[in-house]
Amino acid sequence: MRKRLYVSLLTYSFFVILFNIINGGFVLTEEMLLDIPAEHEKNVCGSFDVFLKKIEKALSVDIIERDGAVKILGEAPSVKRAGAVLKSLVELSERGSEINEQQVDYVLELCAGDQTQDILELDREIIARSITGKPIKPKTVGQKNYVDLIRSCMITFGVGPAGTGKTYLAMAMAIKAFKSGEVQRIILTRPAIEAGEKLGFLPGDLQQKIDPYLRPLYDALYSIMGADAFMANSEKGLIEVAPLAYMRGRTLDNAYIILDEAQNTTPAQMKMFLTRIGFNSKVIVTGDLTQKDLERDQQSGLEVALRVLRGIDGIGFSELTAADVVRHPLVQKIVKAYDEYEARQALREQNKKGRHKQS
Repeated sequence: MRKRLYVSLLTYSFFVILFNIINGGFVLTEEMLLDIPAEHEKNVCGSFDVFLKKIEKALSVDIIERDGAVKILGEAPSVKRAGAVLKSLVELSERGSEINEQQVDYVLELCAGDQTQDILELDREIIARSITGKPIKPKTVGQKNYVDLIRSCMITFGVGPAGTGKTYLAMAMAIKAFKSGEVQRIILTRPAIEAGEKLGFLPGDLQQKIDPYLRPLYDALYSIMGADAFMANSEKGLIEVAPLAYMRGRTLDNAYIILDEAQNTTPAQMKMFLTRIGFNSKVIVTGDLTQKDLERDQQSGLEVALRVLRGIDGIGFSELTAADVVRHPLVQKIVKAYDEYEARQALREQNKKGRHKQS
């Protein structure tokens, strides 16, 4: 009798436990131990363990750090993911990368899709080095695809929000090709259009009047090449920074040509620019369609080009997103917030038009 009762209780307990597990009553926890080399501990964990706290919050795990080792506690899938994130950060640190908040966010994002290997592949490639010796390389999968397109295509369109490295990476690729002798010249251009402000008559000669519009290009050149090297090559005519209007009537052979802020071109200007391309030249066109400074009723030459030129061999299109923003993490949040706002506005307009048609 007692034996039968004991078996019945065991059977009942088994089904109670099974029922609770199925309905989320019990959470099966797991733990993982990881060693972090002492010389990489601060880089991986962050000041006051700020990166560990970010991983804890994002993946709902507990991370206990003590004497160069971390213990991760939580549900099995989350523990596995947190372990993959920390292993990736340790490997990045061992390769000489300075871990920052943006990098941690991006590794977390890649881990959500089991793509941690991608960021390790990214870190292998260095395009060039800045004047201070800092390596310039793609930091996201989108940026790597953009760089690969630049290598393989004669014309590359890089379209995306601010902070995705469109111009900077294009400049690094141009300077690398120039230094290695692949091209003889670098030509940088952008439309000289006011960003919603009336600047009036600027002082100085023509070059001094247009220089403020081209300042972002100069900044990138100084950062990668250095002011002295730029000035020396500029005086020889080997590096040219000029407004788009100066391109008319020219044929640009054996050059790396970058058109920046292309969203502010008209369709006629874009056609004029693209038909300047000569032999042994590469062209990179960058722009952000959400930041047009044209008149409200004026169509963007970049928008037209993206529609007209798709499907042509030798022309590549890279569409970067908020996930590719490599500035301060707050910039990524701002870009996402504006994207969501503009999507809601577009839906509202569409619904309004639909109601008008029905009435």
